[in-house]
Amino acid sequence: MSKVRVLVGTRKGAFILTADGKREKWEVNGPHFAGWEIYHMKGSPADPNRIYASQSSGWFGQVIQRSDDGGKTWHQPGTPAGGEAPAAGSMPKSESNKFIYDTGAKPLTTHQWYDGTQHPWEFKRVWHLEPSLKDPDTAYAGIEDAAIFRTTDGGGSWHELPGLRGHGTGPKWQPGAGGMCLHTIILDDKNPGRIFIAISAAGAFRTDDGGNTWKPINKGLYSQYIPNPTAEIGHCVHHIAMHAARPGVLFMQKHWDVMRSDDAGENWKEVSGNLPTDFGFVIDVHAHEPETVYVVPIKSDSEHFPLEGKLRVYRSRTGGNEWEPLTNGLPQGNCYVNVLRDAMAVDSLDGCGIYFGTTGGQVYASADAGDSWNAIVRDLPAVLSVEVQTL
Repeated sequence: MSKVRVLVGTRKGAFILTADGKREKWEVNGPHFAGWEIYHMKGSPADPNRIYASQSSGWFGQVIQRSDDGGKTWHQPGTPAGGEAPAAGSMPKSESNKFIYDTGAKPLTTHQWYDGTQHPWEFKRVWHLEPSLKDPDTAYAGIEDAAIFRTTDGGGSWHELPGLRGHGTGPKWQPGAGGMCLHTIILDDKNPGRIFIAISAAGAFRTDDGGNTWKPINKGLYSQYIPNPTAEIGHCVHHIAMHAARPGVLFMQKHWDVMRSDDAGENWKEVSGNLPTDFGFVIDVHAHEPETVYVVPIKSDSEHFPLEGKLRVYRSRTGGNEWEPLTNGLPQGNCYVNVLRDAMAVDSLDGCGIYFGTTGGQVYASADAGDSWNAIVRDLPAVLSVEVQTL
């Protein structure tokens, strides 16, 4: 029987939840890296035992961790396997998993805020890890301040794909409320040279040549809070999702507005439809139904909690515009949690499991495509990311 492994990154460590294909009884393992922020964990599609994790601390900085046995043990790539991961309050090995900027890229030194002030480009943390679809030793990292890096040696070293920051709009990128982060990376199995990324707050970009050159793909986006609401760049995109069978169709949760593109991002149209509010952070697509999409609406950009204190996932079976609330098993009163941009994922089993985590430390799961939910774990630290491996 198939198994499911749910990878949960939190403010104070990582947790791994496992169950068989029925997804009824869950084993909770963790915390790994207790006391550290785990911004993101993701497993390799090419090797079910390979997992990458972004471990960070405001005091000690950024570390990439790797497991080659499904999360049982971890080590920093570039150091001997089997070594102990740094505990909270201890200094990581500085010689491992270095991030190397391409110093020939332009611009390199500053970006400009709306007030005209110049700010130095800094390396702050890794927001998102995206392993290659084919090679377990290749992975991509989206960082703050916004840039994209790639490793081809299993995380031992990371080199910038400089064409993105070298795009002429780079100096005008703006930080969102959470920082100027590159938080979404989507790889296209049918077109190996194509990568989609999203930056808060600059917008969405696409490369068709493996990262050498990039183009903004924000036509149709409207953001009333920036000087030019239809500008080429400057939009606060929260997340983008794609179904592997239809890589030309993209769904976007923007800072206000749920959007859809049917031409690989060349044009976008709003599909918020009858949502009670179209502000939110997560968006995902059913594993077997490319027109079935999920979002979790939040009240507003200043009130990051569910409308009326009722936690509701909304599902569209028509690719947008027509949405239904999914509430069975979710708290429908006095619930004031948030669901962050990387905190929803789907499995590929029959029925399609949907999973999401909250800032209140709950991880909810549905084994029937969202019709019913249960909390498979509670009282974790605030959940930053949720990813799934179907084994």
